[in-house]
Amino acid sequence: MKALVFQGTGRLAWQDVPDPGVKDPADAIVRVDAVTICGTDLHILKGDVPEVTSGRILGHEAVGTVVETGSDVRTVRPGDRVLISCITACGRCRFCREGRYGQCRGGGGWILGHTIDGTQAEYVRVPFADLSVYPLPSAVESSDAVLLADIFPTSYEVGVLNGGVRPADTVVVVGAGPVGLAAVVTARLYSPGQIVAVDLADSRLAAARTLGADATVTAGEDPEQFVADLTDGLGADVVMEAVGVPETFEMCTRMVRPGGRVANIGVHGKPATLHLEELWIKDVTITTGLVDTYSTPLLLRMMSAGRLPATSLVTHRFPLDRMEEAYDVFGRAADTGALKVVLAGA
Repeated sequence: MKALVFQGTGRLAWQDVPDPGVKDPADAIVRVDAVTICGTDLHILKGDVPEVTSGRILGHEAVGTVVETGSDVRTVRPGDRVLISCITACGRCRFCREGRYGQCRGGGGWILGHTIDGTQAEYVRVPFADLSVYPLPSAVESSDAVLLADIFPTSYEVGVLNGGVRPADTVVVVGAGPVGLAAVVTARLYSPGQIVAVDLADSRLAAARTLGADATVTAGEDPEQFVADLTDGLGADVVMEAVGVPETFEMCTRMVRPGGRVANIGVHGKPATLHLEELWIKDVTITTGLVDTYSTPLLLRMMSAGRLPATSLVTHRFPLDRMEEAYDVFGRAADTGALKVVLAGA
């Protein structure tokens, strides 16, 4: 089969690799029908995730069709169309029993495209299939459903729920990429008073307004002062960091009000300074997290009911064999206006 293979920092190739096969009775082999690229994949390409070694097939989000299952798989069978979650769950370890699948110690967690071969390929092996894939209703389009593999549960769990968004809150989302935009969408479920989106790109801020942001501000317009003016100097109730660089994290801690919450969503490749000399007296709560995907069934029901605007997040579509071009377009989002790119198989 063909797959997108990481070949070291800054280097990728769409090349021939061996077909995957069942290695464990809990495995499923899935033909990839739709796949996307994550900002985390760009972090890997930059060398920010050293656990990903040369030769790894990348990708952790996909929709596909089951073609083979191991003898222990009970919930899906060949021919079923499924969502492949970015998180794999053994279902037996302490963390899985607590619903914290991202911290799985039984061989799961974030492994696809990280410590085992991932989804940016014609076929993928999915371990622990009973808890790691979700049958899809026919009414949900594959290009929409693939957004439930990562960005919607990540924004909802790590951003909105960890941030404790409540009615009438002032919510600031720093970074209006796909995850930040999904945070705008899912924050609105809790009726905040106002949502402010911050980004460098005008195209992404326009998308944020379309998806429900009440105000937008570019980095050059002094977002800290903008939020201060908007809140009479108090600061935001909830600030979500959805970029993953030290400067934006530190800005988030300056924009939050006393007693407020900072929810870090972004993947960081460098250290950020935690200014406890300023924060210790403000009663600020800072949360971090890898998505657990416990919310995926809920979000899937919402999408099936037409309650999640997903289609507008997909700006570019490619056939699967144009993976390298798709990476280029997604990686130059400031120039191309790319939000989510979706690649479909034959």
